[in-house]
Amino acid sequence: MGEWLVSIAGTPEGARLATLLALLSAVCHAAFGALQKGRHDPFLIRGAIDAWLVVITLPVALFLVPWPTPQTFLILLGAVVIHFTYKATVAFAYQRAAYTVVYPVIRGTGPLVTVFGAALIFQEHFTATQWVGVACLSGAMLLLALRNIGEETIDRRGLAMGLVWALLGGLLVAVYTVYDAYGIRQSANPFTFLAWFFVITALDFPILAAYRYRRYGSDGPVRDLVWKGLAGALIAWVSFGGVMMATRLDKVGEAAVLRETSPVFAALIGWFILGERVGPRRLVLMALIALGAIIVETGG
Repeated sequence: MGEWLVSIAGTPEGARLATLLALLSAVCHAAFGALQKGRHDPFLIRGAIDAWLVVITLPVALFLVPWPTPQTFLILLGAVVIHFTYKATVAFAYQRAAYTVVYPVIRGTGPLVTVFGAALIFQEHFTATQWVGVACLSGAMLLLALRNIGEETIDRRGLAMGLVWALLGGLLVAVYTVYDAYGIRQSANPFTFLAWFFVITALDFPILAAYRYRRYGSDGPVRDLVWKGLAGALIAWVSFGGVMMATRLDKVGEAAVLRETSPVFAALIGWFILGERVGPRRLVLMALIALGAIIVETGG
């Protein structure tokens, strides 16, 4: 299957599959982000997710895919540093500000910087129309964060620190998106990169989470933490694996923008499944996010 995926990269068939994978990644990422904001310390929930990622993925990496080349292994070591920094940054952001404020800022900043990075590294260039779509999507997400700020009672200093961490998280989204795209593109078998990526980049947070648990305990039942970790690991495989495969098959910038429609899917899940009230202003912003993604996809 890996050979077939490589063979359709850059073709219309590959572009269609990349679009589907990026949208699937967006749906899963909405659920993945919500899992990290709740009763448990964000460091603990991320540690549980990563622990399950190692358990699930290690047999695949050892027995079902080719071993990484020395070059791929070095790239994976670089990914460890980038993703650890990103995960820590997001955890700090979730500790200091509400998920509904932090998440749109992280996801709104990411695609804008990713498009610049893809142009620099992969010589991908957006048309003027596509740039309008990026501005529409990112602007709507940042406006969504601004709208949600008005509903929070958190102290202003904590909110400001949360926003700083969120902006840094958005920049790191762009960094890891471009870096991971480079890594999976240079790997002869994309599944080799994915499998070893999920093993190697998931080794750090379980150790950090164990330390924090021994020192501070847990705010919620450990059983819930374990099951949330398993759910998060399965979602992460589809979310992060899907978008990385999309960047292997087609343009990095377009895949990144489509993935950032995740707040739309989060709102739809909340509305239709959880019975949450969305409101007219939020609906308009959701529509603008979707419109921005459509403009980027059709404006090339």
